[in-house]
Amino acid sequence: MWTGIMGNIVRGAVAFIPSDRCQQYLVGDLKEMPLDCTVDLSSRQLRRFPIRACAFSELVKLYLSDNHLSSLPPELHSLQKLQLLALDFNCFEELPSVVCSLRQLNILYLGNNRLYKLPKELAKLSELKTLWLETNCFTKFPCVVCKLPNLKTLHLGYNQFHSLPGELVRLSELRSIWLAGNLLNEFPPVLLEMHYLEVIDVDRNRIRQFPTLSHLRGLKLVIYDHNPCVNAPSVGEGVRRVGRWADCSEEEDDESEGKAAEVSLEVKGQLPESE
Repeated sequence: MWTGIMGNIVRGAVAFIPSDRCQQYLVGDLKEMPLDCTVDLSSRQLRRFPIRACAFSELVKLYLSDNHLSSLPPELHSLQKLQLLALDFNCFEELPSVVCSLRQLNILYLGNNRLYKLPKELAKLSELKTLWLETNCFTKFPCVVCKLPNLKTLHLGYNQFHSLPGELVRLSELRSIWLAGNLLNEFPPVLLEMHYLEVIDVDRNRIRQFPTLSHLRGLKLVIYDHNPCVNAPSVGEGVRRVGRWADCSEEEDDESEGKAAEVSLEVKGQLPESE
């Protein structure tokens, strides 16, 4: 444990030194293309992206989670086969435009940053299926998300959304939407039109009254706990509910919440064929 702490301290100090030798200490040997087409540079105390990784034109997965990055170089454009990009737990206030040039991206992790808007160029990522934006600084829904035709999973938890736009109904491939920890005063009306949704999470909001959800034929799980609601949402047969007055015991409710958390995490690190 002590060795690990000291290692982090050393890496943190070295990260401020821009020399190539110090960068090599942080990222290791990046001379050859990994056989699994994956580069994992998570938790390396990085403050700038190692340009040498851009030479791996066949790269499919790139993990940069848990660093101190706030920008990316234009050379990242050379990674045109990239399908998964993890930028969560960094210091991005704006999404670098070069990310929007990676047309084969299926999965994009942007959670736990300082984002408050998204560029209109994000619409170019037409193959995107999973988008994580949880724990950022959004106060208004980034409407460019509604222009991602193949999006299946959308994580928006722990921002400051008061509402969702009607344009969201355009996402006919969307199957799960995660909205926990926002400022929703009512159940978003647009979700009532999205019959294909399988998972709806509105945990920890300000919803006082729930409409019936029994007409949502694709629904499998609705999480509505920790709202000041006076009723439970009505659902169709076989739909799992997690929240007050749900038709399960307290023990089962805890188990359901755990399963819901597992569902929210199961896509992390998976390629589309595994989703």
